[in-house]
Amino acid sequence: MAAHRKPRQRSAGGTRARTAATIAIAGAASATGVDGIGHAEPQLTPGQVKARVDKLYQEAEVATEKYNGAKEKAETAEERLQSLQDEAARKEEQLNSARAALGSFAAAQYRSGGLDPALQLALSENPDRYLDGATFAERAGNRQSAAVARVRRQLREIEQLRGAARVELTSLQSRQAELKRHKKTITGKLDAARRLLSRLTAEERARLAEGEGTDRASRAATAGRDSLSATAAAPNSRSAAAVSYAYQKLGSPYVWGATGPDAFDCSGLIQAAYRSAGVSLPRTTYAQIDAGRRVSRSELLPGDLVFFYSGISHVGIYVGNGQMIHAPNPSAPVRLAPIDEMPFSGATRVV
Repeated sequence: MAAHRKPRQRSAGGTRARTAATIAIAGAASATGVDGIGHAEPQLTPGQVKARVDKLYQEAEVATEKYNGAKEKAETAEERLQSLQDEAARKEEQLNSARAALGSFAAAQYRSGGLDPALQLALSENPDRYLDGATFAERAGNRQSAAVARVRRQLREIEQLRGAARVELTSLQSRQAELKRHKKTITGKLDAARRLLSRLTAEERARLAEGEGTDRASRAATAGRDSLSATAAAPNSRSAAAVSYAYQKLGSPYVWGATGPDAFDCSGLIQAAYRSAGVSLPRTTYAQIDAGRRVSRSELLPGDLVFFYSGISHVGIYVGNGQMIHAPNPSAPVRLAPIDEMPFSGATRVV
């Protein structure tokens, strides 16, 4: 009889493996096709690039104001921490002096042998002098008790100061972490804006800047005359001084977090302008809008602060005729601009 052979069976596992590999290869090819064609970044027009860049700059400015606020709070926390540490150091010096005095008293008591007062009186060659001395010793004992109580109080005060310093250090570390987060957001937005602009040709970038450049040049030509007119119309000398300062800073670069004298962000320019007039303003747009009396748009006078966007993330100083001076964004220096170029949120008269 012929030997019967069992038909060779295909491995189910092998079939599944080959099928999975085929699907994976097909999927990879399909994904490559989708990524390369279907999801490719569309070619943007210069106008679309500008719109996206402007939005990124506005988002970066929101983060900048948050950074400025966190920085102000971090600096305050650092000052409080330093003050607490200094006070604790002074208390420790006083404590060391009190401890030294107690140590001297204890050493003297040890040297005297600590004899019973009645026995010392019996052995004394001059009882009257001893009694005088005993009265002094009693007074010294009272002083010792007061010194011990003082040491205990100083120890409690030092521990309280150290506790407060630990709380302040935790607050400072939290603010510093917040600063890092906002800085990362800002740099990310600005880097994205730079990448978008780099996709344009040099000629396209020049065309985008041409309108603003011509406008700035024409305004610069009349800046001196406008400055005199604006300061004359300001409601008081301090507003006039702030407006004059802003005119002097036309053309200064925008740098986020900067407060002058050579570069500014939007709220930094406002703070510096009024600082030059002897008026202290908060650091951020969110706080500056509450630093004076609110005025309507129809009431605006030179020196008033004008705010923009729903989140109050941008500010300029009004100079009359519907114009303001502001620090726009990294693509433009401090300049004159119409207050209509951004969504108006409100205005404040500082002085």
